[in-house]
Amino acid sequence: MSVIAVINRKGGSGKSTLAAHIAAWVARRGSSVMLGDLDFQQSARAWLKRRDASLPTITPWAADQKNMLRVPTGITHVVLDTPGGLRGFELAKVVMFADAIIMPVCNSMFDRESTTACHAELMTLPRITSGRCRLVTMGMRIDGRTSAAKTLSEWSKGLGVPFLGTLRETQLYVRSLERGITIFDLPPAIAATDLQQWGPLLEWLEPLLYPAQAANDAAQATKSDNPQMNRPVAASPAKLPVQRPAPSVVTTARTLPLAQRLGSSLAGSLKPAQESMLHGSRLSINGTGRLRSTPVVSNDKPVMTRNVNSPDGLQISQFLKRGG
Repeated sequence: MSVIAVINRKGGSGKSTLAAHIAAWVARRGSSVMLGDLDFQQSARAWLKRRDASLPTITPWAADQKNMLRVPTGITHVVLDTPGGLRGFELAKVVMFADAIIMPVCNSMFDRESTTACHAELMTLPRITSGRCRLVTMGMRIDGRTSAAKTLSEWSKGLGVPFLGTLRETQLYVRSLERGITIFDLPPAIAATDLQQWGPLLEWLEPLLYPAQAANDAAQATKSDNPQMNRPVAASPAKLPVQRPAPSVVTTARTLPLAQRLGSSLAGSLKPAQESMLHGSRLSINGTGRLRSTPVVSNDKPVMTRNVNSPDGLQISQFLKRGG
């Protein structure tokens, strides 16, 4: 499941507009997408209520202190609309499970300074610095008659973050969102200029949301144009199937449902994920938080422990000792 987060501390930077359009673009491609609204204002959720049922489906989702919803089965993509002022553990928790972060920014001193501070905190997180979570910027509400696009491009280059272009300020966005639609739901002739501006961002999102099929992936084999190559091949009777080890059943934070991993958007209700080892495993966690060795207990055989006083290091039971 791919997770795209739209993050900026500055309010009014266009996060909800960007998140709604990305979710609509994914939905129009036939994918099962969920629009997660972590903002206190619930702007994205209010927009979804206006969306007509005949349009490509976008599943709503919200995480708050009283309403913990799981991501429904079948969802393949998640777009997160985050609140302004996101920082600290709340910011780190979103980044922990995001595959990419888009930072919308307007061309003003206040917007650039706020985004610079947010970028500085993001660069302290391992998933960002290691490249596992990719980061880009996008100019919002930019007038093409000014040098704002050039200013933002140079500013983003100074941060070392790719700048994917700008979206103009137009009433087409305002009227579309009021009707519960996006420019991707309009006839191409009406939104031709704006669709062209979305090109660089969508081109960047394409390999992230829809990675290329691996050449050795047998899950979806590609058929050859030659009919002779598509005939089933009988298995050789001399070869036995390889016995592979059973997968581990230990649950990690990465395998938990997204809603359970993200938890609440309120700082007071956020709790760090904790992992526990299964009963009978060779490693368990003691009261100090350190790992200690634990013998595997069997119902059929007694546990043999080591004794430094015995020549072979094994502790001998009393009834086996002579004269006991």
